[in-house]
Amino acid sequence: METIRISVVEDISEIREGIRFVINQTPGFECVSVYENAEDAVAALPALRPDIVVMDINLPGMSGIDCIRKVRAVTSHIQFMMFTVFEEGEQVFEALSAGASGYLLKKTPPHKIIEALQELHEGGSPMSASIARKIVNSFQKTPPSEESQKLSAREKEILDHLAKGLLYKEIASTLSISTGTVRQHIHNIYEKLHVQNRTEAINKVFGR
Repeated sequence: METIRISVVEDISEIREGIRFVINQTPGFECVSVYENAEDAVAALPALRPDIVVMDINLPGMSGIDCIRKVRAVTSHIQFMMFTVFEEGEQVFEALSAGASGYLLKKTPPHKIIEALQELHEGGSPMSASIARKIVNSFQKTPPSEESQKLSAREKEILDHLAKGLLYKEIASTLSISTGTVRQHIHNIYEKLHVQNRTEAINKVFGR
């Protein structure tokens, strides 16, 4: 089985080591590096090229968001999962705009973190439910666009669950279908809407 290589950027040692422990205790995952500041991460990540970086926002010196911008300016092969206490809409959209593909709050249980990392590696954009709801609320300030008419009833249903922050596995359980079927529906949604991720899909359907 392919090992998913993870790096962690977090200034609080207890949280940093806790994430490393959870990752290394999970089959199929390996924590290949940890950093307590963004400057060290920017210097090392482009050469190390982990699959995913778990990134805090509020770091000493350079912020996690600026760290993402600098790393992505050099390589596009690394995916970023924000892991933070910040729930403010401005922080969320700034992080996603910088290149983050997932956004989890630090109160997320360990098993949910692993599920989210797996989903991110498979092409998803996992988010804590409250974060997804903020995005939807922002998009719903304007009426739904004509883009939604391109989707089938099932696809609209799945997009609604995505907007609530559900993971692929949770959507599958809710709708009594396989995760493979969920992935296929989401692939179809992205193709029909000409988007690359969950946030863009919600933006296209609800309008921002």
